Parts: sequence; C-alpha cells; structure tokens
Amino acid sequence: MAYQLCDGFSVNTGYFTASTTIRGVFDSPSETFNKDKHSIIFQFNQGEKLRAEIPNIEVSILGVAESSAVILQVTDVKSGSVNDLLTPGRNLKILGSKIKVTGEDPSVGIYFVDATTQAKTKVEQSDIVINNPSEVMVVIPELPSGSYNLEIVTQFTDRSMLKQPRTALLDKPLTVE
Repeated sequence: MAYQLCDGFSVNTGYFTASTTIRGVFDSPSETFNKDKHSIIFQFNQGEKLRAEIPNIEVSILGVAESSAVILQVTDVKSGSVNDLLTPGRNLKILGSKIKVTGEDPSVGIYFVDATTQAKTKVEQSDIVINNPSEVMVVIPELPSGSYNLEIVTQFTDRSMLKQPRTALLDKPLTVE
C-alpha cells in the first residue's frame, strides 16, 4: 500500500480510501515540485464498510486528556540505563512533552530531588545541553549515592509563555550507586 501511495495511486480497502495529495500553489503548468513551497500529504477517507460500523461504536469517557508537561522516559547515556540509573557528571537524555526549560520565574529549571530528604539539586543552566519541547539533555550534577526523583519546572507551552510555572515529574525513582 505504501509503495502504491508513494507512486501516486489511490488505494481503496473497502474500509477506507487512501490517496496522495500535493499541497501548495504552482505558478505555471511547467513549474516543478519544490519542497520549500509544496508539500505532500496522505489523505484517508472512510469507506462504506467503516461508515457502517459507526452506529456500533461504544464511547467511554475516561477523563480529560493530559495536556500539561510530562516526562516519559530518561536514559543515562553512559550506562544506557532507561528509567533507572544515573551516572553523575555524564549526560541524561530526557524525553517527554512540553518539557523545554524556559521562563523568567526563579523556580524554572531541572531538579534531582533526594527521595529520602527531599533536598533539591538544581541542574546549572550551562549544563542543559539540549533544550527542546520533547527532548532535553543535561549533565547530571555530582549527586551522592541514593534514590532521586526528577522534576522539570517550566513556563513553556505551545503558544505563549505560561504565567505560572508547571512541574513535570518522572513517575519512577532514579538511582545513583
């Protein structure tokens, strides 16, 4: 199906029809495709079989969708450990959503919180190596052995800055051996 779509054909499965569409304005009949000006998308439209199933769908509202900052996974780059070990002085790759560390509030930053004492160790701004909305990489501070919780405090949002910072927490403890 993917090869057919990439070759410009439409595919009808009975459940849906998929087709390839080029978006953008061509200024003349002889103008060629320009990826800076034009884009290619795949469109999917429901077919008769799928449309016939709509009355049989049961809807369960499970709550409000999570739209705030969230940390999904961390990887200790030195050991390759995922959501487990920390190697002080080495890189920690943090993946999530809306976790870019930005804002004027003094609390904005990345913290390792000692699970026993609740003492917070803030990552220095200069130790934030990558700072993107879905990926942040930091140099792990010199932490003593123990268990830590990771939190990111930010005012980042997709549109404009938040007035009040929000906190994203990793739901798994991390360990320095």
